[in-house]
Amino acid sequence: MATLQHPLKPTAAVSAPTTTTGGGLRAMDLYEKLEKVGEGTYGKVYKAREKATGRIVALKKTRLPEDDEGVPPTALREVSLLRMLSQDPHVVRLIDLKQGQNKEGQTILYLVFEYMDTDLKKFIRGHRANHEKIPAHTVKILTLWYRAPEVLLGATHYSTPVDMWSVGCIFAELITYTALFPGDSEVQQLLHIFKLLGTPNEQIWPGVSSLPNWHVYPQWKPSKLETLVPGLDADGYDLLEKMLQYEPGKRISAKKALEHPYFNDVNKELY
Repeated sequence: MATLQHPLKPTAAVSAPTTTTGGGLRAMDLYEKLEKVGEGTYGKVYKAREKATGRIVALKKTRLPEDDEGVPPTALREVSLLRMLSQDPHVVRLIDLKQGQNKEGQTILYLVFEYMDTDLKKFIRGHRANHEKIPAHTVKILTLWYRAPEVLLGATHYSTPVDMWSVGCIFAELITYTALFPGDSEVQQLLHIFKLLGTPNEQIWPGVSSLPNWHVYPQWKPSKLETLVPGLDADGYDLLEKMLQYEPGKRISAKKALEHPYFNDVNKELY
């Protein structure tokens, strides 16, 4: 197993994050967009320059749904977590938060991050930690291929186990260089999962048949992980199985995953 020797380093020193909402200067009065560097499910990311200092930053622009009151919980969770982890050298730092409106009068949330001149894919390739064909630039828990089955089935209350499902999908992808569940729609995504892991029932996942999007699905038997993800050792398969449990409450937590024997040869002092 490869071990990364150095964390990503920011391009400039970063102070503690501040927050600006409402009045005052608009975000675009303070920052000059240079180029678009990314686009995800919920917004776009730009390389930008802070006009007052010349500092290069990453500006994440998120349009807030018009029917929502206030900032969406997903955005609040992201901001809260980033602030909590802002002093960790392995986590991108949130510098500022601004709320404004675009030309059409739509509410826009701007998250200002330190600018990193690389991404996860390039970093892994640069350290030769894995194969160049890894397609995922970031681990996005709500991106379709990595979406947990409880979310696909319409659960309205879910928590951190959805993250661990996503990590399990990425873990498998890092080994095989191929997405484990490459669905084209939510229904197709569920069918991919059920076909490989077996169709869940009340014995496997109590309460599954009560979820809003549950229907009568074809009855598939689970395939062996050794067949789906060749190349892992026994500890690796055990960890992957624990990440891809159907019942969210039985899915391994992040803390326990890091304590799993699969990572025994990793120098945890680096992290």
